[in-house]
Amino acid sequence: MLREINEGYVKTERHNGVTTIEFFHPQSNSLPGALLEGITHEIHGAGNDHQTKVIVLRSAGERAFCAGASFDELLAVSNAEQGFLFFSGFAHLINAMRKCPQFIIARIQGKCVGGGVGIAAAADYAIAVEGADVKLSELAIGIGPFVVGPAVERKIGASAFSTLAIDATGWRDAEWARRRGLYAELHHQTTEMDESIQRLSGTLAHSSPEAMSTLKRTLWHGTEHWDQLLLERATVSGRLVLSEFSRTAIHQFRKK
Repeated sequence: MLREINEGYVKTERHNGVTTIEFFHPQSNSLPGALLEGITHEIHGAGNDHQTKVIVLRSAGERAFCAGASFDELLAVSNAEQGFLFFSGFAHLINAMRKCPQFIIARIQGKCVGGGVGIAAAADYAIAVEGADVKLSELAIGIGPFVVGPAVERKIGASAFSTLAIDATGWRDAEWARRRGLYAELHHQTTEMDESIQRLSGTLAHSSPEAMSTLKRTLWHGTEHWDQLLLERATVSGRLVLSEFSRTAIHQFRKK
């Protein structure tokens, strides 16, 4: 199924128990609200599909897995309610990934920025290729990684998360991300990454759905309050993006 959204798309295919959800946006796979909603919808759909045993989440292209929030939509926010609605899209997506009964394997074929790091962290198992460097750029544009923060901190720990959050203009390479646990595997070439994804997804597709869903709930134990927490964080980000500092910084980033 192909869903075209704001010059981009979300595409879903199922084969032998493996449902692949692919998203794309021409601006380095950035995420406008409609695209966030589309990915979330497809994850809910796959989660409720008894024929889906495992989910592979990927983006199109080669250079960027996800550039995070759409700058165009951030600049279009004119009040706190609109800001909350936009950032709640990230909250809903992370919570959908968290509560989905199937394991989600993320294919990280390129750089991750901001919300893209959050998606990689919210996946149950991320497999990446060299060059999939990471950066949490939110503080540099006057916001802070409040919504994605719990997912990133859960995956890589408080120290590594604070490093990314504070040094908001600095890239950390893919090996750094692997050593801290953001990536479960890191491969030299895309073909090796895809072979590993195919192997793991094929194995999980023949595993016990009940055992996998029970294990996933166990692994995510202690996050039950995120339904409320992430929406509270969306309120904070939605307010901060209205500041003059944030407006100026986003305009400057768009010129680069």
